[in-house]
Amino acid sequence: MFTGIISGLGHITALANLGADAAHGKRLTIAAPAGYLDDVQPGDSIALNGACMTATRLEAGAGWFNVDVSAESLDKTTGLDAPGPVNLEKALRASDRLGGHLVAGHVDGIGVVTHFAAVGESWELRVAAPLALGRMLAYKGSVAISGVSLTINRVADGADTTEFSVNIIPHTLQNTTLGALSAGARVNLEIDLIARYVERALASGAIPGG
Repeated sequence: MFTGIISGLGHITALANLGADAAHGKRLTIAAPAGYLDDVQPGDSIALNGACMTATRLEAGAGWFNVDVSAESLDKTTGLDAPGPVNLEKALRASDRLGGHLVAGHVDGIGVVTHFAAVGESWELRVAAPLALGRMLAYKGSVAISGVSLTINRVADGADTTEFSVNIIPHTLQNTTLGALSAGARVNLEIDLIARYVERALASGAIPGG
């Protein structure tokens, strides 16, 4: 379990195939900030761009760790299939502050950035989400974008997608990968856990009016 509060910026430095064809995943080597891995052990969970992964091997002093990513995870996420920056978050401890919202680290779908521009001291980010996810997005609700916990300011349903808007403060721009986004970029989306269960209950008829 995570909170959507990014605790470090990592960088995928190398990828190795885990098999001979596309049915196999990849082993990623990620460089972490100095000291980031001091309290991490093999087997611990770390979210990469919002996707929960297991640290299979690490060298804390050298500042790197490995994760094995399945072909299924590579197919359902973005930003984990090539060298580049990634948002890092260690798994939530029971004694930690819940600074963002409850995030499972399970990517529900891919969104596409439609607009990203400065508004006053902050930036407005608009993302087009699949309609299947759009029904679980709500004004002032929570969403995780590439692992970052954000509050939804606007939701608009279209014919093929649901566009929603969030506000990004300068601190978030400087300390996550979101500052490098532009129109057309793909991002990982995780819907709020409560919204996911409510939608399922309504669809199954467990809640009257579903």
